Amino acid sequence: MAKTSKQFIASLPKIYGIYTGGFLVFILLMGFLETRGISGRNIGLMFVGFTILIYALIGWLSRTTEVDEYYLAGKKVPTVFNGMATAADWMSGASFVAMAGGIYFGGYTYMAFLIGWTGGYVLVSTLLAPYLRKFGCYTVPDFIGARYGGNFARFCAVLILLVASFTYVTAQITATGSIAQKALSTPEFPVSFAFGCYTGLVTILICSMLGGMRSVTWSQVAQYIVLIIAYLIPLFWISWKYNFGIFPHVMLGDEVQRLAALEQQYGLVRHTKEVLTEAKIPNDALGNATSLKYIVGGHSAVPAGPEVAWRYISLAICMMVGTASLPHILMRYFTTPTVTAARRSVGWSLFFIGLLYLSAPMLATVSKISLMDPNLPTAIIGKKISDVMQIQWVQNWVAVKQVVIVDFNKDGILQLSEWFMNEDVVVLATPEIAGLPYVISGLVAAGGLAAAMSTADGLILAMANAISHDVYYKMIDPKATVRNRLIVARVLLVVLGFAAAWITTKGLTGILGAVAWAFDFAMSGLFFPLVLGVWWKRATRSGAIAGMLCGLIAGAAYLVWVGVPNKDITFFMGATPWKDIHWIFVDNLRFGIPGALVSLIAMVSVSLVTKPESKAVMDMVDEVRIASGKTVIRNA
Repeated sequence: MAKTSKQFIASLPKIYGIYTGGFLVFILLMGFLETRGISGRNIGLMFVGFTILIYALIGWLSRTTEVDEYYLAGKKVPTVFNGMATAADWMSGASFVAMAGGIYFGGYTYMAFLIGWTGGYVLVSTLLAPYLRKFGCYTVPDFIGARYGGNFARFCAVLILLVASFTYVTAQITATGSIAQKALSTPEFPVSFAFGCYTGLVTILICSMLGGMRSVTWSQVAQYIVLIIAYLIPLFWISWKYNFGIFPHVMLGDEVQRLAALEQQYGLVRHTKEVLTEAKIPNDALGNATSLKYIVGGHSAVPAGPEVAWRYISLAICMMVGTASLPHILMRYFTTPTVTAARRSVGWSLFFIGLLYLSAPMLATVSKISLMDPNLPTAIIGKKISDVMQIQWVQNWVAVKQVVIVDFNKDGILQLSEWFMNEDVVVLATPEIAGLPYVISGLVAAGGLAAAMSTADGLILAMANAISHDVYYKMIDPKATVRNRLIVARVLLVVLGFAAAWITTKGLTGILGAVAWAFDFAMSGLFFPLVLGVWWKRATRSGAIAGMLCGLIAGAAYLVWVGVPNKDITFFMGATPWKDIHWIFVDNLRFGIPGALVSLIAMVSVSLVTKPESKAVMDMVDEVRIASGKTVIRNA
């Protein structure tokens, strides 16, 4: 058995090399079929169906009944492949589908997401990953329970994990639903968003149910290959086609200036609430379009002065600290063979993530220019609306209510302020906007689906494992058999998955909004208990409990009741802010800041007034800080 496992690990470069080559051949085959008259819808179906079949097959082949394999993939995932799996787990629907869309509408301020998400891995590498790996845990709550010596501390960590992960997974299922809806719909036969959500969910469960972390790891490697190919090919093709540069990334500054000139030429107009309501464009009480945002500034202009820097820096801080607090990311480093390998895996993760993040701003820019530059054949702004409505890709997106055109001035000409588009479909629509063959649209749909599914896999697995291992096994039935533990874990996967899909269909928020909330929840409750658990021996069980609960409650209360009365903000669940604290500039994307501060104060204060932990715990912490050697504890 061990020999077979070693042979499999040694064969991984060959296996995934063949897989990559096969996928490229499949892309060429789809391109050939398009030239032979196969419809775009059928090509999209074949792309999505083929990739889903591959992921499901990997899930089936990786099935296991061994606890170590199910929870930690046997702790034998090589660093490079763990980096790829982590990147796929990380580059969610928000990164693939919504990130470029956010930059497309919000401009450079949305770069704070990229800075925070990448910078967070510096914190992961230096503060947590090697040390948590040495601890030898199955889950993040497992570390909390062992370090602070109590089931209530463990339960608090599980609670925060569930809140953050459940919020995050709704964003991924939203992306899955949007992509599946696009791939399966035609103007004659539109498919509902809810149907797309549940279709994607079934595949997500197939990938994770039978093999747990083992099947999720190997399917995530395959998903990363698909998503990075799907993201880079359209970008380089558009860049080459419209002379944006052989390597478009180095030309970004020039193209941004070109875009700014176009925006000035067409003019910027922000619609009032009355105008949006009359045009039947969904909007909130503050007059902000909630589901479809016009092409140049769905968000109002950011004021000049200190607020600009603060909004940028504060959002980056929340994303950075949240990255180092998310359990589904931290548990990926529990799967490496050694402590040193965990640290190296973080470096590979950052490399693979950077390939996409460095490309998102360029993709947003070339997509926007393709619509606006009158010198390009794809431009639609300034043309007759009747002609624009004859364009096939416009018809397709209008049919699924992701694009709306409203002729406000009744002149029959499409103005910039008359074009509405859901920011979450910018990446999916870009190949069609730029006039690329439909095969590229199918490829992008497959890549977006891979990104959303890979993260959803990891999130649902993290939630199910936390409940089955930390609540059921550690707290309820310590004598539970392996069979019962795995049955509980698999049942929880199904229940949590369908609960998340049901919530998603209610449309509570957009993709980026839900992702930001997940980071803030994790930051509010887990960051300081995790970091101080490794680096401050004086941290006590009571202090950790106080830090987790006070931080989570403070962050959630801020999200629901306070907010910032600014027209950029859509309040959580439609809540009305009760106090004007605009001078602080902390809105609903940044509630992790007050949450984490409360967590730190509560944890330090309570720890200092309570009895220190035992000498055994102190010695264990000292040993954990040595980022090499054998694990400190061993799970059964």
